[in-house]
Amino acid sequence: MRTIFDLLFTFMKIGFFTFGGGYAMLSVIEDNCVEKKKWITHDDMMNVTVIAESTPGPIAINCATFIGYRQAGILGSIAATVGIVLPSFAVILIISGFLDNFLEIEVVKNAFRGIKCAVGILIVSAAVTMIKKMKKKTFPIAVMVLSALAMLATDLFSFGFSAITIIVFAALLGLSVFAVKRIKERRA
Repeated sequence: MRTIFDLLFTFMKIGFFTFGGGYAMLSVIEDNCVEKKKWITHDDMMNVTVIAESTPGPIAINCATFIGYRQAGILGSIAATVGIVLPSFAVILIISGFLDNFLEIEVVKNAFRGIKCAVGILIVSAAVTMIKKMKKKTFPIAVMVLSALAMLATDLFSFGFSAITIIVFAALLGLSVFAVKRIKERRA
């Protein structure tokens, strides 16, 4: 039961003090769950990030659910998921209940401008951490560079395909390389 409460409160802290959505939360989740608590390894974090990005639902919630399940099964996944969702839900509920035109308040507008900058830095921090710890093999680096260039081209030139297209293409490319290696191994 102690683990359940630890999961709940850890993810509540992450949910309450991290602005900017799931990608901004990744570096905070990694810091808490990999570095401090040692609930999962960095490789697990990278794998769950990839899986969470590829499955329906917000990435931070998917990560929390996985980590909770890894630590304490179904109850752990429920505790971690509730922990990461509850603070945002409560804040939105309070804001919507008491303040009309909340985002029109000058102080709030200025605060959110600052938060946008911090969120960008948190997202870049998570990406840099993952790149640093990524196994330095030619294929993953090539896929990463090609994906980044494709996203940049999409944003700059307004091409009509989404990030999901890039994810599916990268997955198919990875499966193809895996299949070719398997065929070569069987022939040898």
